[in-house]
Amino acid sequence: MPDILIRGVSTATVDRLKARSAANGRSLQAELKAIVERSAQEPNLDDLRAEATKFSKRFSGRKLTDSVVLLREDRQR
Repeated sequence: MPDILIRGVSTATVDRLKARSAANGRSLQAELKAIVERSAQEPNLDDLRAEATKFSKRFSGRKLTDSVVLLREDRQR
């Protein structure tokens, strides 16, 4: 398994990470590994754009009512 070395991390950041790892009952290394792995699983900008386009296509051609109009009508009842 490859290793990663990060240089120049501020003391304040390291202290916060140590506190976070202690709160989660993990070593600093295990906490950092969890953070990096979770971050790597998050969708990137291209994934989000593709999802937005797909969502947009689902509603193409539909006439959608302006929600402001609906809210005003509801408040007037």
